[in-house]
Amino acid sequence: MSKARNASRFPPPCGGLWAAAAIVLICLGNSACAREDCSVGPRADAARNAASLNTLAWAPFHRPEAGWATYEPLVAREIATACPPTSPGFAAALARWRGAHALRGPGVLDAPTFFAMYQVWQARRPFVVVSKRACPAPPAVVAQARKDEGWSGKPVSLRLGALGAYRKMVAAARAQVPALAADRQLMTMFSGYRSPAYDAERCARQHNCQGVTRAACSAHRTGLAVDLFFGNAPGQAIDSSDDVNRLYISRSAGYLWMVKNADRYGFVNYAFEPWHWEWTGEPP
Repeated sequence: MSKARNASRFPPPCGGLWAAAAIVLICLGNSACAREDCSVGPRADAARNAASLNTLAWAPFHRPEAGWATYEPLVAREIATACPPTSPGFAAALARWRGAHALRGPGVLDAPTFFAMYQVWQARRPFVVVSKRACPAPPAVVAQARKDEGWSGKPVSLRLGALGAYRKMVAAARAQVPALAADRQLMTMFSGYRSPAYDAERCARQHNCQGVTRAACSAHRTGLAVDLFFGNAPGQAIDSSDDVNRLYISRSAGYLWMVKNADRYGFVNYAFEPWHWEWTGEPP
């Protein structure tokens, strides 16, 4: 894990309940926007979601966590709602998703529901599917990104197709989000292609070669995976997997834009790491 640190660039996440607008516009993917009444839905389920949002005791990635707020943007995208997670509308959308995936029960985010979603998300990552059979070989050729595309000028390489898709995506994000246009360090890359030898040496040095933050077979060996800078919590490294940093990043303007739009450019997220995205335009 990089020890480089950078001054935080976003206000801290809000605590407590999110205020729920009664009517919101939902605009997901390339579909037309539709009005969504967030006040309509099972209120008892909404109350349970509100109670667990910051307190649920669970271990979705084999280590204890409190609450599911970090994953809320991904969950909302998956269940196709723009309603706040404490609202009846969110609970109704979650209940519909559960029903469509043969899960009985209310519109409550619990560990089994999240695990079912995680399996769906993982199936969208070609690297995960391929690496179940064998670890993919590294590419023969990678392209060097421009200096301004790397975080603080860091050298980064990707496959040419992935680099081109990244450039189109970042241009769109900066055109749509003023905060991203104003600070061009945001959405720069701090990691791209990493050779198998480099990753093997690093995970051996850190004594974590098959844990939640280090994998013996990393997606970065494919030249299709990229780690993007969205900001970092005060005192945290930009790629710190501490819960406070992951929550902070999950509230950033860049990450929220990516959750809603990255699939248009062929990128998918690894849920545990809000900075980690993989391009699906070529086989790993």
